[in-house]
Amino acid sequence: QVQLVESGGGSVQSGGTLRFSCVASGYTYSKYCMAWFRQAAGKDREGVASIDHDGNTNYGDSVKGRFTISQDNAKNTFYLQMNDLKPEDTAMYYCAVDTSSSVCVTDSGGYSYTWAFRHWGQGTQVTVSS
Repeated sequence: QVQLVESGGGSVQSGGTLRFSCVASGYTYSKYCMAWFRQAAGKDREGVASIDHDGNTNYGDSVKGRFTISQDNAKNTFYLQMNDLKPEDTAMYYCAVDTSSSVCVTDSGGYSYTWAFRHWGQGTQVTVSS
């Protein structure tokens, strides 16, 4: 059974930094596409960062240059480092894994497709104040 457990997040002021961790279990780690999504109140969920089994990364246009996704295969853990946070980054953040694909597919803006991911973390709130 696939399980994803998130930690991190919280409340910061504009320009601050936060880091998420997602510990994965129940499948062969590092073989598949892993991603971070977020969902702001009243908006659709969007996949802002992804990393595949070779370590190739993708980022949504709104977070490029500010967010970094990484992984530690020895710990079955992947991370999202968020720098220069803005009030528009306020959302619930979720880690996710697509156990049907070893590569990550994104739209033209670098955003992952929500429908591709079946396994999700519990979600963690990020609030950025101005």
